[in-house]
Amino acid sequence: MSVSIFIVAFVMSVGSYLLVSGWLDRRGRAAVLSRFSGKELAVGAERRSAHPALMQITDAVRGRFATRFLERLRLKQSAEAWLETAALKWGAAGLMHRSVAAFLVAFALVTVGTRNHMPVAAMAAGGLAALLPLLYVKRKANQRVRQFEEQFPDCLEFISRSMRAGHAFSVSLEMVYREYSEPLASEFRRTFEEQNLGQPLDIVLKKLTRRIPSMDVHFFVSAVLLQKRTGGNLAELLDKLAHIIRERFKLRARIRAISAQGLMSGRILVLIPLGVAALMFGVNPEYATFFVVDPVGHQLVALAVGLIIVGYLIIKKIVTIEV
Repeated sequence: MSVSIFIVAFVMSVGSYLLVSGWLDRRGRAAVLSRFSGKELAVGAERRSAHPALMQITDAVRGRFATRFLERLRLKQSAEAWLETAALKWGAAGLMHRSVAAFLVAFALVTVGTRNHMPVAAMAAGGLAALLPLLYVKRKANQRVRQFEEQFPDCLEFISRSMRAGHAFSVSLEMVYREYSEPLASEFRRTFEEQNLGQPLDIVLKKLTRRIPSMDVHFFVSAVLLQKRTGGNLAELLDKLAHIIRERFKLRARIRAISAQGLMSGRILVLIPLGVAALMFGVNPEYATFFVVDPVGHQLVALAVGLIIVGYLIIKKIVTIEV
């Protein structure tokens, strides 16, 4: 009976959400058309905000409630920064929508599968599922930054050779995105186009550091801006910077090889309790079913899983050394 009530409530809530969101989207599109047609040009200046009108229209059309919620929590800018680094066009509201959808799906599956006998497990499954879009964005962003860093020393030497051949710095940026592959090509193409449209070089390069949060990029931007203010041989400076970055890569590889044993030990320690639990279910299932049937067993399992996760994170933090 409780399962059927939950299913009805779930379907009604999802249906209501879809109806309301559809109505808001239609209303937002109508507002966009009216603004472009000039019907709302007489609106007072007190309604204007610090953002351009087109950005306000985009936010209004794409998830109004989610955008406002993230703005109140002061998470919108960080979410958009991660998405921009990962080269995903979801938007902050789209990321939140995916997290909420994953939570509802996982919560419904666990609730129906357990016939609503384990609400804590359903909430835990929903919470873990809600983290999946965030973890995907973070992993894709880190992977993209690593690929950028691998190409970056060659790119610096290419810019140095181009400047020695007589090309200007902006022309060298244009040649970079024509000669290299992603993700370096798209980032330097955006940098060149922003500068070509009239933005100052320092602002364009600072935007690059925000899109690619890497220490190497910060060094590059600092070197270019310092050379612009004080003068000097930028080509020689870029060659030395490329050499330093390669030496840092070598040191990072050595540290990873040394710390690999500690990380593997942490993974083994995480897998040992899972193996013991599987062995208990195989050897003495009557004793092990206590952790599945009894509510006290559920609490003990949740505590054990939490301690395992905390221990693994501590071990990973110890063996992770930034260079």
